Amino acid sequence: MGGTKLRLIIAAVIALFALISYFGTSSLNPITGEKQRLSLTPEQEIAMGLQTAPQMAAQFGGLSDDARAKALVKRIGNRLVAQSVATQSPYKYDFHLLDDSRTVNAFALPGGQVFITEGLLKLLRTEGELAAVLGHEIGHVLARHSAEHLAKQALTQGLVGAGVVGSGDMSAGQIAQQVGAMINMKYGRDDELESDALGIRLVSEAGYDPRAMIGVMEVLARASRGSGPPEMLSTHPNPENRAGKIKAEIEKKFPNGIPSGLVR
Repeated sequence: MGGTKLRLIIAAVIALFALISYFGTSSLNPITGEKQRLSLTPEQEIAMGLQTAPQMAAQFGGLSDDARAKALVKRIGNRLVAQSVATQSPYKYDFHLLDDSRTVNAFALPGGQVFITEGLLKLLRTEGELAAVLGHEIGHVLARHSAEHLAKQALTQGLVGAGVVGSGDMSAGQIAQQVGAMINMKYGRDDELESDALGIRLVSEAGYDPRAMIGVMEVLARASRGSGPPEMLSTHPNPENRAGKIKAEIEKKFPNGIPSGLVR
C-alpha cells in the first residue's frame, strides 16, 4: 500500500507541474489576436528553425539545383512577406525549393524557414497558386503553430508520464499516448484551416487573387487520386472539404466581390 501511495503522490506532482507549465504561460498573438499557450519566444523559434533547416532539407534530397525555379520561389515568397502583414512579424523568412520531384509537400519550420518540393511545384499551374501555397505556410509561422504544438506535446508527455507512474502499467501509458496523439492531430487539422484563412489574407494583401488557393485544393485532390495521397495530406483536411471553407472565407473577406487586377 505504501508503494502505491508514493506512486500516486509522484504522479500528482508530475501532472501538476505539467499543467502549471502549460497553463501558467500565455502570449497574445498580435497578428491573429489569439491568446496562446507557448513555451518559446520568437527568437527561440528563429534559432530552432535555422538549426533544423539543413536536416529537414536533407530528408528531401537537399535543395534543388534548378536556379530558375529556386528564384521563382524566393521572389514570390519575399513579395508575400514584404507586401503583407507578415512584414510586421519578428521572423526571418527564407524560402527553399527541395530537390524531391516525387513527394508532393510544403511545410514551414518555426521562425520563418519555408520549404516546397519540386514535386508540388511542378503541379502548380500559376504564380498565384504558388503564392497560395507559400502564403499558407507563412500563415503557420505567423500563427506560431509549431510553438503551440511543442507546448501541447510537453503537456501531453507530462500527463502521460504521470499516468504511467500512477498506474505502474506500461500498457495504460501506451493507450494514453495514443489518445494524446489523436488530440494533437485534431489541433493540427484546425491549424491548417487557420493557415488557409491567414493565407487568403496574405496573398490578397500582396496582390494575388485568393481564389488561387481553391486551385491548389484542386491540384491536391487530383494528386490524391494517384498512387497514394500526397505527404502533406497526412495531417491536412480533405481538399474538397477544405475548398468549401476557403470559398466561405474569401466571401467573408470580400463581401462585395474580388477586386480586379489581382494576379491568379
